[in-house]
Amino acid sequence: MTDSAENSTDVAAVEAWGKTYQELKTELSKVIIGQDDVIEQVVIAMMARGHGLIEGVPGLAKTLMISSISKAM
Repeated sequence: MTDSAENSTDVAAVEAWGKTYQELKTELSKVIIGQDDVIEQVVIAMMARGHGLIEGVPGLAKTLMISSISKAM
């Protein structure tokens, strides 16, 4: 492949991930309210194949968030 073909493939992949992220965020916002930053950070950790530790006081829907992400994916 040429450089321009590789670049267009990369751009298409990034656009596809962006669309997928927006769809996931839309679905999660139906269940989880007010935790957009946490959702973004969890998705970033997952896409980077990393690990994350979600901490917070009881009642912030941490478990609900993770189970909702797994169902949405």
